[in-house]
Amino acid sequence: MTDNRVDPPFVADEASVLHSFLDWHRETLAVKCEGLSQEQLRLRPSTPSTLSLLGLVRHLSEVERHWFRNIFNGEGAKALYWTDDNPDGDFDDIADASAEEAFARWRAEIDHARGLSAGLSLDTIGKSLRRGEEVSLRWILVHMIEEYARHNGHADIIRQQIDGVTGE
Repeated sequence: MTDNRVDPPFVADEASVLHSFLDWHRETLAVKCEGLSQEQLRLRPSTPSTLSLLGLVRHLSEVERHWFRNIFNGEGAKALYWTDDNPDGDFDDIADASAEEAFARWRAEIDHARGLSAGLSLDTIGKSLRRGEEVSLRWILVHMIEEYARHNGHADIIRQQIDGVTGE
C-alpha cells in the first residue's frame, strides 16, 4: 500500500501545523481506499448503515466544497451529490457512482480549498455566515480536521471489514 502522507511538523507556526494535520487526514482517507475495486469501495459492511468508502469520499467532497467554497469564499456553489429532497445522496446514491469521478472531484475540491487558504492569516473571516455567525479560517481548518478524523475512523472499520487491512 502506498502511503504518501507527510507527518505534520512537531515544531512550526500554528497555520503550518493546522494545514499539515488537515493534509495528513485528507491523505489518510486515500490510503484507506487504495487498492480496492469500485465494487469494494461501494460495500456497506455494517448494516443498517449506508456508510461506504465511496460514500465517504463523496461526502468529504461536499464538506470541502461547502466550507471552503461557500462559507470561506462565498461562492454559493451547489451541492455535488445531495439535494434538499435527498440530503444523504452522497452516501446513498452509490450503486452506479463512479469511483474515478468521485476521487477526481474530491481531489479538485481539496486543490481549490488549498488555493483559497494558502498564505492567509488564520484570523481571516469567511465571506458567508454560518448560523448567523462569522467563521474564521482557523475554525474551518480545525473543523475540517475533526471531520476527517471522525470519518477516517469509519474508514478504518470499513476497510478492515472488506479485506482485513488495518493501519494508522
